[in-house]
Amino acid sequence: MSASLATTSPVHRKTVNSDRSATPVQIATADTANPKPKRSRRRLVILFGLGVLLLAGGTFWYLNNVGYETTDDAAIEGHVIQVSPKVSAHVKTVHFDDNYQVKKGDLLIELDPRDFEVSLASAVANLASAQSKLTEAEAQQNVAQASLGQAKADLLSAQATADNAKADLDRNEHLFQTHVIDRREYDASVAQAKTAVANVESATKKVASQQAQVRLASAQYVTASSGEKQAEAQLRQAQLQLSYTKIFSPFDGRVTKKSVEPGNYVQPGQTLFSLVPPDVWVVANFKETQLKQMKVGQPVSVRVDAIPDRHFRAHIESFQVGTGGRFTLLPPENATGNFVKVVQRIPVKIVFDEPIANLERLWPGESVEPKVALHDESGERSRRAEPLPPAVLGVEDDSVAIVEQ
Repeated sequence: MSASLATTSPVHRKTVNSDRSATPVQIATADTANPKPKRSRRRLVILFGLGVLLLAGGTFWYLNNVGYETTDDAAIEGHVIQVSPKVSAHVKTVHFDDNYQVKKGDLLIELDPRDFEVSLASAVANLASAQSKLTEAEAQQNVAQASLGQAKADLLSAQATADNAKADLDRNEHLFQTHVIDRREYDASVAQAKTAVANVESATKKVASQQAQVRLASAQYVTASSGEKQAEAQLRQAQLQLSYTKIFSPFDGRVTKKSVEPGNYVQPGQTLFSLVPPDVWVVANFKETQLKQMKVGQPVSVRVDAIPDRHFRAHIESFQVGTGGRFTLLPPENATGNFVKVVQRIPVKIVFDEPIANLERLWPGESVEPKVALHDESGERSRRAEPLPPAVLGVEDDSVAIVEQ
């Protein structure tokens, strides 16, 4: 009895243990069977969210790209004036440095003026000499005119005397034929008539000589007048040469690439520095296939790489009449060799609608990305890129005023 109990008890214990260990497995199986619907719902939510995001992204891309044209082949452009001297001289003073902001008419560079002051003094002396020669020629012309008048008066007197002598000769000849007067008195009247005729011829030649003197005096006066004008031109040239020793700012702008120092010897045509005025615009090289709906006046949003968080308002001002490659140093020649069609680019000028004060950070050469709104049909805008005003090339020096006095 006990032996059977002993043999059966381990089996019972083992069965009991196996039952205990199976209970958690059954519980785990029941727990894993329930979450399947939850995972399905979570996947649906995720897929729905991704669909919404894709739809929103597609809508955003459509709204920002359809009806617009853009290019990254664009840059800021502006006037870059290279300032150079007009005379050769040593640099005396430089009144600026790199990146200085200057105003139109500011004195920037002074050259050594001593050589030009000497030339100006010589021109002043030459002008005074020419003026004195002109006065002398004018006086000689007046004397010649007076002498001509006197010669003409003498001619009239001699002609009157000759006429009187001829009348006396005619009367004496009649009297001599009628034996009223003797031969001696008749011969005297003949001699007197001949003398009067000779005096008339002499007076006539004197008149011709005085007329030649008048013409000579007139020619001398013209020569002296031309000499005075030439001296005045030389004086003006000397004044200009002296005024060129002071170089003024031709426009408002910022100085760049300064390459001059006091003591340097500069020559005409040598670039001393560049001046960049504040007025800028954009030149965008669009593909020719992008120009189908582009028109002058369409609004443009310009994003500058140097200021990525800001968009500038602008508009299309004009299109270049020809592709960019057509105006290169070596334009493509499609009539020779194998032809491969390449989409050409056409430069488009875009002008900012922003005030000049808002464009201070925009400098020539900066990369931009313009975005043209093709759906806008507002037409041509009023603002255009204006050309530069007349440049300040120099001012009258104080020595000019002294000379003119």
